[in-house]
Amino acid sequence: MHLNKNLFILHITVFIWGFTAILGQLISIAALELVWYRMLIACISLLIYHIWTKKSLKIGQKDLGKLIGIGGIVALHWFFFYHSIKTSTISVALVCLSSSALFTSLLSPFYTKLKTSALDLIIGLVIIVGIILIFHFETNYTLGIIYGLLSSLMASIFTILNEKAVKKIEAASISFYEMLGGLAFLSAYMSLNPSGEHFQMQLSNSDLFYLIILGTVCTAIAYVLGVAVMKELSAYTVVLTTNLEPLYGIMLAYLIFGSKELMSTGFYQGAALILLAVFSYPLIKSKLEANKK
Repeated sequence: MHLNKNLFILHITVFIWGFTAILGQLISIAALELVWYRMLIACISLLIYHIWTKKSLKIGQKDLGKLIGIGGIVALHWFFFYHSIKTSTISVALVCLSSSALFTSLLSPFYTKLKTSALDLIIGLVIIVGIILIFHFETNYTLGIIYGLLSSLMASIFTILNEKAVKKIEAASISFYEMLGGLAFLSAYMSLNPSGEHFQMQLSNSDLFYLIILGTVCTAIAYVLGVAVMKELSAYTVVLTTNLEPLYGIMLAYLIFGSKELMSTGFYQGAALILLAVFSYPLIKSKLEANKK
């Protein structure tokens, strides 16, 4: 595969990831049920993929336990993300998700034993200023912002925990067991039902259609495609391209939902600060590393 073709496929994959937020708004059921169905459909899709490609799903018991546990964190990440969309807007949820760079820089040293660099701290501070601006100007969406930040925190945790697993286990297998773990986690919660809420498991035709797209195209297929091309591209290119996800999602949201997705000037100022920090981070880091050589 040529570099340009790989880069094009990665952009399509990131665009598809951005579309998951649109589907979250279009699907009428609550966030918990939405994530349960997404994981169920993704599980089935990935199992079919393994059978079709004749790839083994065999992994060690210790690794299996870890992946099942990480799956629970993925489930929480998606639950908070979709709950953020349903209690605010797609733009709010996606911009808050972009702050995962802040949480990763804060949490990573505890797991990797690497010191937080001065660049990490500066980028983190810029993101914090952006979050404060959004909180200040979008008081109607305070709950949605909190859920969005919790989603970002969960995304950082499972990314850090996944780092070691990716090096020794096939990516599609990791995804399958994490989807299975998340599905088991949510099923257990719904069975125990500690909050006593009523779960809406019956689906309309439109919800079923959107969920199938979400679980197959946006989860299983996009993940397999993304991992395949990521192996062919530099980490720098991958990071820079995946940072486009919130931009793609916000543009799509405005095109589909129109004025409903229009926010205050203060929101866009805060969002611009966060996205500027996220985009500049790999650029500055790359230059600093090049200067050391």
